[in-house]
Amino acid sequence: MNLFNLEGKTALITGGIHGLGMAMAEGLAKAGAELIITNNVQEPLDVAIEHYRKSGFTATGYVFDVTDEVEAEKQVAAMVANHGKIDILVNNAGIILRVLAIDMPVSDFRKVIDVDLVGPFIMSKLVAKGMIARQSGKIINICSMMSELGRDNVSAYASAKGGLKMLTRNLATEWAKHNIQINAIGPGYFATSQTAPIRVDGHPFNDFIISRTPAGRWGNPEDLAGTAVFLASEASNFVNGQVIYVDGGILATIGKPSNE
Repeated sequence: MNLFNLEGKTALITGGIHGLGMAMAEGLAKAGAELIITNNVQEPLDVAIEHYRKSGFTATGYVFDVTDEVEAEKQVAAMVANHGKIDILVNNAGIILRVLAIDMPVSDFRKVIDVDLVGPFIMSKLVAKGMIARQSGKIINICSMMSELGRDNVSAYASAKGGLKMLTRNLATEWAKHNIQINAIGPGYFATSQTAPIRVDGHPFNDFIISRTPAGRWGNPEDLAGTAVFLASEASNFVNGQVIYVDGGILATIGKPSNE
């Protein structure tokens, strides 16, 4: 089990203040990693850091916008100065705007691309410099089922997440020679505070997800922790450029099999 041990490692999780990002961060911390958490707003970051510390984890917060290359460079330099190194980067920060493509302003489309695709590029480039120097590192991008499938109202998000899948593969191609593994996680539909209003019995979308998912349920945030630890640890040293979908089997089937 030492393959999954993250003691002595420092993990940077962008946007790890709640939900799936927090669940993955907690999984890394339970495996022994020190946490660096970022957000673009101070107050929710402070709340998250207090939560991590009360849980017995070592966690530090930094406030900045991952799309601001100049500020991100300053903050990453501060992280390295304060923590010595960054062994693991989880590009989790992201946004979604649910607007029909015909109605979406181009400025909003660009905003989603900037946060969900350009942000991970900026952070990967900055953190990879130290990883290349040490000839070791793990980068985990958070993709989506929308990296593979289309859906109404999310053209910008799907475009960004599809691009993030290809960025994952291209960075893996470039940096594998430096013993850096760049992979991605594609979450399915999870039970979080954001999905609570549509997870009630009888809600059409709740019924759709349960019927569409072979596992017959929404994912629990903790279901992502094992995959995050795997991709952050030595257990995945020869896994590179892959997207692991944690979706209860949705992408494996055109529909939930019948019971007959």
